[in-house]
Parts: sequence; C-alpha cells; structure tokens
Amino acid sequence: MKKLSHELKSALALGTMCIISYLGCYLARNLLSVVTPEMVSETSFTYENIGTLSTVYMVVYAFGQLVNGRIGDMLRAKWLVGIGLFFTGVFNFMMPLFDSIFVITVVYGASGLFQSMIYAPLMRSIAENTTAHYAHRCALGFSVASFLATPAASVVSMIFNWKYAFWVCGGAMMLLGVACYVCFDIFERRGIVKYKERVKGERQKADYPLLIKRGLIRFTIIAVLTGITRTSVVFWTPTYLNTYLGFSDDISAVIFSVITVIKAVNPYVAILVVYEKLFKRNMNLSLLIMFLISAVTFFGMFLVSEPFLNVLLLTVALFTSGCAASLLFSVWCPSLADTGMVSTATGFVDAASYLGAGVANLLFANAITTIGWGWLIISWSALMVVGILISLPFKKAKPDA
Repeated sequence: MKKLSHELKSALALGTMCIISYLGCYLARNLLSVVTPEMVSETSFTYENIGTLSTVYMVVYAFGQLVNGRIGDMLRAKWLVGIGLFFTGVFNFMMPLFDSIFVITVVYGASGLFQSMIYAPLMRSIAENTTAHYAHRCALGFSVASFLATPAASVVSMIFNWKYAFWVCGGAMMLLGVACYVCFDIFERRGIVKYKERVKGERQKADYPLLIKRGLIRFTIIAVLTGITRTSVVFWTPTYLNTYLGFSDDISAVIFSVITVIKAVNPYVAILVVYEKLFKRNMNLSLLIMFLISAVTFFGMFLVSEPFLNVLLLTVALFTSGCAASLLFSVWCPSLADTGMVSTATGFVDAASYLGAGVANLLFANAITTIGWGWLIISWSALMVVGILISLPFKKAKPDA
C-alpha cells in the first residue's frame, strides 16, 4: 500500500506539471484564433494575412515535432520543455510590437518551433516514470488540457484587447517555462523523474513496410482529415461565428468557449463509450460512424440558417470528428507497441496532421473572400465523406487494430 501511495503521489506531481505545461502550450497556440476578428478590425491585417501566419506556424510546428521528438529522447525534459515554454512566451510577447506582416510571420513561426519542443519530452517523462495505468490517465489529461486552453484563451481575449492579450499570455508563458524547469529539477533530485540509460546498439532499424502493413497510409490520411477539422476549422470558428452567423465579438468568444469545453470530454467519449462500449472495440466501425455524423452535421450547417441551431450542428460536427482523432492517437498508435516504432508512427501522423491543417488554413483564409462560407462548409462536409470512405470496410479485424 505504501508503494502504491508513493507511485500515485509521484504520478500526480509529474502528471500535473506536464498537463499544466501542455495547457500553457495550447493557450499560446489558440490565442491568435480568438483575437483574429479584433486584429482584422483594428489593424491593416487581413484574414489572408492571419491565414498565412497560422499556416507558417503549423508547418514549422510539424517539422519541429519530427526533429524535437528525436532530441527529446536524448536530452532531459527540463531543458527542452523549459526552454520551449520560455521562448514561446518571448515570441508571443513580441507579436504586437511589429506592423510588418513578414516580421510577424517570422515571429509567429519561431513561436511554433519552440512549442514543438514541449509535447514529445513530456510524453517521454510520463511514459518512463509512471506505470501504464497512470500514464494512460495522464495522456487523457493532455487531451483535456488541449481543449480547455481554448476557453482560457477566449477569457483572456474578453478581458484584454488583442495587444495586451499577447503580452499577458507571453509573460505567463515565460514564468511557466521557469517554473517548469525548476519543478522538473526538483523531481529529478527526488527520484520522481529518472532517465533510462540507452544500451549501445539497442536501437532497431525502422521497418516502414511493417508500418504500412499495419495501416500507416490509411491512418495518415485520417490524421490529415481530423487535423484539418480540429485545427483549421476550429481556428476559423470564432471568425465564422462573428462574420457568418452575426454574433458579436464577445458572444462569439463565449460560444467558442462553450464549444471547446464540450469538446474537452471528447477523448473519454471516444474511447470509453464509442470504442469500448458502443462498438465493442471495432476501430473501423467507430471511425465510420464518427465521420458519418460529422459529414451530415457539417452539411446541415449549409442548410440551416438559424444561428443557434447552426452552432449546435457545428458543435456536433467538431465533436465527432474529434472522436475520430482520439481513436487515431489513443487506440491505433499504442497498438503498434509490438513493432517498436510507436514514437516514429505517432510523430509521423501528428506531423501530417499539422501539415494538412496548415495547407487547409491558407486555403480557408482565401476561400472566405472568394467562394464564401457556404461552399467552405460544403468542403468541410466533403472531407468527412473522404473519412467515411477511408474507414471502409468496417469489419472488425483485430482488437485495437
């Protein structure tokens, strides 16, 4: 019992620090989205400029994940996470200081690079220093933190104008970076965090044909589709609420916060209810139904003009597409443990997710002023139809496969 108590306390301490760090990372990531309407109305920046900013960020973040994922296995987490959080804060603080779109793009891209230093080392710390049971709970905590960061960003945007929002967020991130470094250092001294020694020649050769056989191509496409909805569509949601549905800036921020709070329970519903209870661990059928509901509700947004009913359809569409993403990262990726390439596959599909979202973000920014919101909504529904086709056949092959 004493040993269990010690394990629980260690997991709580480490897990809490990691989740707070991840929450801070997502707060910085979502801030631009919620202040976009105000920035466009008060400055010379256009929606196309904001789309460029977010696209550059996503591309830099995706490539940074591939590199920093590897570095995260070589250096201690306190260095990567501490530096990543601190300089994310520095570059967020710099955002309101320049009027040049080129300079702002470089600054925001640099923020994305430092944010890419955070997630992989945190996951390594959790995986190597807690039992599988606690590691799984912490992984769900990461998902919840990523969702809760959006309403937190909305609250900041409602309290401060867009310039002060970046300054407050930047200052908080710098403090969090220092606090994270200090906490990890204390954890190391107390033995809560230990780093396993790597045996020379232990690393296995990457067997990409095996990953392809296990569905890498198929799940990469699913990662791109869900990445577009959970990142790009969510990014433009405050603007959609404001410019298409006619809600005020403050009301749009409140609605956006409510949507993201609802999405916060997404991982639990996707895994514990949809996958395990409803469809008895049938991955293909679970994915197919989630994509089907999302496609129908996105299309319903095109047909329904009543604002609050439209918001309800949007919420369901984002929630179910998010369930598909949770199935990908929480079921398929861990199922590759026997291949010895979980990290390789996870890094690849996550990078593909953000690269797809980055390209889509740029296209969406231009589509708002060219084809209009109506056809853009149709394109969102069409993407989910692709997900339906990718999920076929829905015959169950293997558990967790």
